[in-house]
Amino acid sequence: MVQSVERALEILECIAHAGGAAHLNEIARETRLKPTTAHNILKTLHALGYVRRREKNTRYYLGDRILNLARVAGNDSGLRRTLRPALEAMAEQTGETVFVAVPSGDEVYFLDAIESLKPLKAASQEGQRTPMVGSAIGLLFLAHIPSLRRRMLGPHADRIGPSIDAEIDATAERGYALDQENYLPGLNCVAVPWIDDGEVRAGFGLSGPTRRLPLETLTELAETMSGIVARI
Repeated sequence: MVQSVERALEILECIAHAGGAAHLNEIARETRLKPTTAHNILKTLHALGYVRRREKNTRYYLGDRILNLARVAGNDSGLRRTLRPALEAMAEQTGETVFVAVPSGDEVYFLDAIESLKPLKAASQEGQRTPMVGSAIGLLFLAHIPSLRRRMLGPHADRIGPSIDAEIDATAERGYALDQENYLPGLNCVAVPWIDDGEVRAGFGLSGPTRRLPLETLTELAETMSGIVARI
């Protein structure tokens, strides 16, 4: 076996067995590694998104990349049931196509959706996967999950273009994401985050024809959606 890989996996298992978070000394003790060795491995895992740190907190947590791998391997029926009432409330209050999406690896996975009853509408993408870059929901995850942003944009920034950083920063500042005909001509979208235990776990999106959803309307809908999400 490759020792460095074995040690990294032992550290991840240690954090998992500790309930998803553990201090460095605890990790070193349980894995029988020197604290300096454990720290160096944790630094690499953190850079890759497999563990994360929280502000003013010395513990190491399982990162979004581990959680996304678990999502790919498992099923999201429990999360879907939890978020479905909020999705139904959004559909009823707005009359537009609404959806719930989650980060899955380096893609966006559309977990659930309710299609608008209006003749001119956005189609449901439930069950589909799309690239992280290029949509409002992707911007939302890139803005709220720093390790995902570093991983996605670091090696590919030259191919994606410099404007993406400004869009992500703007999304982070206002708290919700906008897409005005970027993903698809004639279609506008707004997306708001669902935060659980201090971390963005999913995003709610709404999409519809550009002529029905100008910027002013999208901003109003973001407030409506955020209010519904706050009651989950």
